[in-house]
Amino acid sequence: MNDLKTTSLAQIVNSNHKAASVFEKYHLDFCCKGKRSLQQACSEQQLQPEQIISEIERLSGSAASIDSLPFEEMQLTQLIEYIVLTHHAYVNRELPLIFGYLQKVASKHGERHPEMIKIFQLFAAVKEELEGHMKKEEHILFPRIIEMEKFILNDTGNMHLNITYLQSPITVMEHEHDHAGTLLNEIRILSNNYTPPADACTTYSLSFAALQGFELDLHQHIHLENNILFPKAIAEFKNSKESLLN
Repeated sequence: MNDLKTTSLAQIVNSNHKAASVFEKYHLDFCCKGKRSLQQACSEQQLQPEQIISEIERLSGSAASIDSLPFEEMQLTQLIEYIVLTHHAYVNRELPLIFGYLQKVASKHGERHPEMIKIFQLFAAVKEELEGHMKKEEHILFPRIIEMEKFILNDTGNMHLNITYLQSPITVMEHEHDHAGTLLNEIRILSNNYTPPADACTTYSLSFAALQGFELDLHQHIHLENNILFPKAIAEFKNSKESLLN
């Protein structure tokens, strides 16, 4: 902890991009004044560095490893809750931050690095798509899956629902997953696998680190939905229908 106190804000963000959201929260300038140590920056803002470090550590450790929880054994409602509280929360938190970083970099460095303008445009499309996508999941698809599971667990008899009740929105969600993944893949290629140029400022480097983390989280997010939640929901629906016929 003491080592982190004497580390510059820029170095902290470069080694852990999630720290940027904590610095933003407390108005600690890690870009133009990024050479200051955390101790010095906190002193100027009358903040306790221990509090800042604690928040950074908590945020960094908040997302569990994709292999550390028994996702396939979870009830559908439990898995949905995990996805919303972990991955949807992460996306909602990171989207405006990364958008702001890229907007600044494209504006200041777009002339020397025109690929940044394209990267910003691509991420703006990702942002728009994911914001609408998550709303559809939280207000349409996920409530339908939860409703179905309640019928099954409570053994309330025939649900009077057709498979398209789940399959139609699932098909739409899977298509949107593919499109968002394609956009991020284009960004990764344009950014040379998130490698900032030699003349990159702190915000430039931060934006690439944040994009890399964002893509990794999205891969985990989509895996949980495409490969576990959606197939399990369809299978349980079919099994419940078959049991009624026997």
